[in-house]
Amino acid sequence: MALKPLKPCRHPGCRSLTREGYCPKHKPKRASRRTSAEYHSWYSLPVWTDDLRPAQLLREPFCRECARRGVRTWATVVDHVESHRGDWQLFIDPANHQSLCERCHNRKTAREMAEERKKNRSR
Repeated sequence: MALKPLKPCRHPGCRSLTREGYCPKHKPKRASRRTSAEYHSWYSLPVWTDDLRPAQLLREPFCRECARRGVRTWATVVDHVESHRGDWQLFIDPANHQSLCERCHNRKTAREMAEERKKNRSR
């Protein structure tokens, strides 16, 4: 079986030769999705779908982020102000919930994910 040819590591300034794209020292670490999947199922529990989510949308029917800009947009997503990361108490705490439109929620999520990737790269 033929092996891939050796090429320089893709990390800037690294001169190691590798067949994988990055040498073992600079190989990007992948975030474990298994841990998020463990608590992602909480969003389908009746306590969320029947109680917490509808109560938040009734309490705050307009997007909080749009309201800060003076725009009135119906909220469709209940977001956690501080990410719960599997902490049940933080997940169900109404003080940690905010109503957002889908656009603002997607923007917030993308920003948080970029910050997380940046934090992981600097380790």
